Amino acid sequence: MKDVVISGTGLYRPPHIITNAELVEAFNAYAALQNEKNAERIAAGEVEPMVGSSVEFIEKASGIRQRYVIDKQGVLDPQRMKPHFEPRPDDQLSLMAEIAVEAGRQALQAAGKQGAQVDAVLCAAANMQRAYPAMAVEIQQALGARGYGFDMNVACSSATFALEQAVNAIRCGTASCVLVVNPEITSAHLEWRDRDCHFIFGDVCTALVVEAADTAAAADRWQVLGTKLVTQFSNNIRNNAGFMNRCEDTDPDARDKTFRQEGRKVFKEVVPMAAAHIEQHLGELGHVPAQVRRYWLHQANLGMNQLVIKKLTGGEVGNDLAPLILDTYANTASAGSIIAFHEHRADLQAGDLGVICSFGAGYSIGSVVARRL
Repeated sequence: MKDVVISGTGLYRPPHIITNAELVEAFNAYAALQNEKNAERIAAGEVEPMVGSSVEFIEKASGIRQRYVIDKQGVLDPQRMKPHFEPRPDDQLSLMAEIAVEAGRQALQAAGKQGAQVDAVLCAAANMQRAYPAMAVEIQQALGARGYGFDMNVACSSATFALEQAVNAIRCGTASCVLVVNPEITSAHLEWRDRDCHFIFGDVCTALVVEAADTAAAADRWQVLGTKLVTQFSNNIRNNAGFMNRCEDTDPDARDKTFRQEGRKVFKEVVPMAAAHIEQHLGELGHVPAQVRRYWLHQANLGMNQLVIKKLTGGEVGNDLAPLILDTYANTASAGSIIAFHEHRADLQAGDLGVICSFGAGYSIGSVVARRL
């Protein structure tokens, strides 16, 4: 089978930043409006008053300091509390495709490739803009790629799951060059009105060029030594939005139609799963965690990442070993570990070993072990 390398990465960063202070001001204004609206019911003990958020609460709970979003005004409007996107006609490039094309072009340029040299486009993200036609096929056309494209959704593990499909396609000879894009417009599925999670997500898009080693010309190449995926069903992270909602006669704005989680349960259950998964994957490839120069982990929670690394290495966790981008970008679903790889690999030397790992709803865990050439 052919050797496979990652030869280029790209990153689309939205134009707007929302700081924790801005987010708290908007949320607290919304809470005040709701408490005023429900004053009589609150006084009668029928409903609990909404509790305000704070910068200190957000940073202690997550390590997040800001996030990028495609639309800022709608999110910070206490009367709206969600982004506002203008609808586009069917003959215009879709919003999700637009940001994927930008990130994809960056990755292709870094790899020294043209769109016509791409055999497949995989669009992997926690949510898709529509059911069909596939976002990947629209992106494929916009980039001038050949071959085929398809969408994948494995929540926050979508990028690593897509990487395995790309690697396998190349190893099996069904493709020579695959573009993986991860357009995460997470602001649209976040419940900005819920104090427990209103700070979690941000928008972004990442892209990766995966190709046969014998066709790669880029100076920066990472040989994929192995990929490993696992899933285990859990309801602790869930979003019930879908095409059947209108047939159920349910409220499209109901709480279950946006992101929700049992955060403490997720933390307790996923951390040991992720650490064991990485250690087992490394062992299958003849390596141990101490040999890994850098871990590019899913960016969901600072404490979660620190504990995963501590379980693996038994030592103190530094930003050099496991870079954090969560403070700047917030949780960007499947794109988080790829942002970390994109921004924090240039200082590594030939022969250095790294692990890209994501974990999320499902539960799902995906890992990619790579060596710098």
